[in-house]
Amino acid sequence: MAKLTKKQREAIAKYDRSKSYSLLEAFQIVKDITFTKFDASVDIDIRLGIDPRKADQMVRGVVTLPHGTGKIVRVLVLCSPDKEQEAKDAGADYVGLEEYITKIEQGWTDVDVIITTPNVMAKVGKLGKILGPRGLMPNPKSGTVTMEVGRAVKEVKAGKIDFKADKTGIIHASIGKVSFTPQQLTENAQELILTLSKLKPASAKGTYFKSIFVSSTMSPSVSIDKATIPGI
Repeated sequence: MAKLTKKQREAIAKYDRSKSYSLLEAFQIVKDITFTKFDASVDIDIRLGIDPRKADQMVRGVVTLPHGTGKIVRVLVLCSPDKEQEAKDAGADYVGLEEYITKIEQGWTDVDVIITTPNVMAKVGKLGKILGPRGLMPNPKSGTVTMEVGRAVKEVKAGKIDFKADKTGIIHASIGKVSFTPQQLTENAQELILTLSKLKPASAKGTYFKSIFVSSTMSPSVSIDKATIPGI
């Protein structure tokens, strides 16, 4: 086992790792045990009682966090010329079509979200092998294939995130920064949890929310007491 650093020992000593906490308490602990010199991301991991191998139990969706993610989101809009100004006015970082398709084919993927319109999906579709593995492929279910490109850009910039259960049934999401207040992080987490609750598959039996943990980029994880979260 790797030897713990002094800061790691200090962090572990600040809370009881065998105990579960309310969201508000847990986020205060995360702030106390994060020693990075940069503004670390705060993440939540939620294990769901689902079988992702069954199509009717796959959980995925989108949620707009009340306080955003704290990240600067770089948005590319691939659209026809008549939609370019709308995208630019909404704050898109890159707007165009053919030139960006060529750049992506050559390996450029220096963006966080790609939004496109249905009428150009035939051209964008051929980029699937490049964009798919990076989680950048536009998808109607996540709201990134739409004629309302301006609205979509504004929502993403404001803190809209999409999530999908991995093959073990766990939802991983970044819900803010260590510089956020515990209350802001709690409200962001509650919004995600509420959204997940509404997406519970009818065929999923037993306990839906198996476990919830929160952490920062380089901190230990803190267990959440599910009984303290209303509505689950």
